[in-house]
Amino acid sequence: MLTKTQVVDGAAIKKAIESRDGKMLSSFYADDALVRVIDRNNPPSKPREVRGRAAIAIFWDDICSRAMTHKVDTTIADGDSLAFTQACAYPDGTKVFAAAMLELKNGRIARQTVVQAWDE
Repeated sequence: MLTKTQVVDGAAIKKAIESRDGKMLSSFYADDALVRVIDRNNPPSKPREVRGRAAIAIFWDDICSRAMTHKVDTTIADGDSLAFTQACAYPDGTKVFAAAMLELKNGRIARQTVVQAWDE
């Protein structure tokens, strides 16, 4: 759960992602949040949709459990919108890049869209 001193902002997102803290990440979401993932396997016409904080927690736990590094490079905030880019690398050198747009409501993430690409 979010505490009064913990807000969803670029610094908090960066800390949680780079430390691979799935529990902290999932605490940022509203109960009825939606995460949409667009990539080669999930095109814009049929994105992967992860609905609800419980499912989002499983999503982040999976990502954070992988042997890889995560670096949040750029964050931009404007009112109730937050965007960031993320560069990831697996031990074998495979790289992943993601750009995410978040919509905040009442201090929590209500909607998130992620566009990602990875080395083949």
